[in-house]
Amino acid sequence: WPSPIPTLPGVSKMGDDKLCFSIDRGGTFTDVFCQHGSEQHVLKLLSVDPAYPDAPREGIRRMLEKVTGKPHPREKLLDTSRIASIRMGTTVATNALLERRGDRCAYVTTRGFADLLHIGNQSRPDIFDLEVKCPGVLYERVIEAEERVALVQEDSSPLGSEVVVGVTGEAVEVVTPLDVTALREALQRCFDDGIRAVAVMFLHAYTFRRHEEQAGALCREIGFEQVSLSSEVMPMVKAVPRGLTSCADAYLTPSIQRYLTTFKVGFDDGLKDLELLFMQSDGGLVSVDRFNGFRAILSGPAGGVVGYAVTAYDEAGHQPVIGFD
Repeated sequence: WPSPIPTLPGVSKMGDDKLCFSIDRGGTFTDVFCQHGSEQHVLKLLSVDPAYPDAPREGIRRMLEKVTGKPHPREKLLDTSRIASIRMGTTVATNALLERRGDRCAYVTTRGFADLLHIGNQSRPDIFDLEVKCPGVLYERVIEAEERVALVQEDSSPLGSEVVVGVTGEAVEVVTPLDVTALREALQRCFDDGIRAVAVMFLHAYTFRRHEEQAGALCREIGFEQVSLSSEVMPMVKAVPRGLTSCADAYLTPSIQRYLTTFKVGFDDGLKDLELLFMQSDGGLVSVDRFNGFRAILSGPAGGVVGYAVTAYDEAGHQPVIGFD
């Protein structure tokens, strides 16, 4: 890296008397970068250590002790009055996905399409390979809901009695209204078996959201803790990526929420007034209340790309750089 490390955009505007933290919480190590006026501090510590409950919070505590010269005991809530911002990238969701340590999850979809995500889009690295191995799915159980809508086609006879205009402006026929009673019974069986996360993906829900919203309300009424609707998570035309993304969100968000709770519980009430942002898979930052499973899958790697692009790339020379982790 060039020396000195350049001041990150927006950091110096927070006030020279306060500390701005940028943290990478990896699976093995946690790296903490602290900007304090013109001073910069770097710290590396183990992500999991019996000596402390949370590595990023422990790194912030040590930095506060170093800068202020005052003790900040682990057993007390961290004083946030000297902190201006916390920006973090994490591989919590990445590792949970790779190691299949997400939460048990059910998948609700339109009847007749239970195997859609398993079949996928038929893309394969080697088109002539006779032993194609399908990737595993994240859900434990599939519930096929009695519901069906269809896009209105020109010069075609209507299939349903109700025609509505979707959010995209497309005309949609409600061929089969959602059977709420049957869905409630199936969802209740899942809940009784201990499943607490649900992903819902109905055909054409990107434009016609009513049935997914009804299913989501039913899930919450029963008591499911995580409900991921494809029309909210990723309202896009293609059913396969929309369903895969919704399942990833339902599978990983509980892990993210548990981690965020562990991180936040060690700070005083001033934490809610800070700029607390997390790195998304697309390299952008998002507020802590909007950070969820599908946005976090590449949080750590994306932070690395942004980091070495800012610190190692020479705008004048245009020399390509390669980053290694």
